[in-house]
Amino acid sequence: MARIRHYETMFIVKATLTEEETKAQIEQVIANIEKNGGEIVAKDDMGTRALAYEIEKNKRGYYFVIYFKAPSESILELERTYRINEEILRFIFIKYESKKDIAAWTGLSDDAAKRAAK
Repeated sequence: MARIRHYETMFIVKATLTEEETKAQIEQVIANIEKNGGEIVAKDDMGTRALAYEIEKNKRGYYFVIYFKAPSESILELERTYRINEEILRFIFIKYESKKDIAAWTGLSDDAAKRAAK
């Protein structure tokens, strides 16, 4: 059986999408995480921001962060779905392993949950 690990993923969706399309992209990512055995702990909607440099002729992007727990082998499938999706400009997965990292992850996810509750 695979070990459940703590992860953070941040992805940037094209800012040219409508609000409904952006929400649909976010829901699709959340559904993929849950379908692959992940448990969503917190979400942080960072909104539209300027990119540091142009990506595929886009100067702005919609940033979203998800804190979740999942089996380690599910990350490969999640990366594959990110790469296929043309509406996602960039993404990153961060794995938290040590006790110190997991404590930091817990603090970050708690902060994100508090911001989401407001």
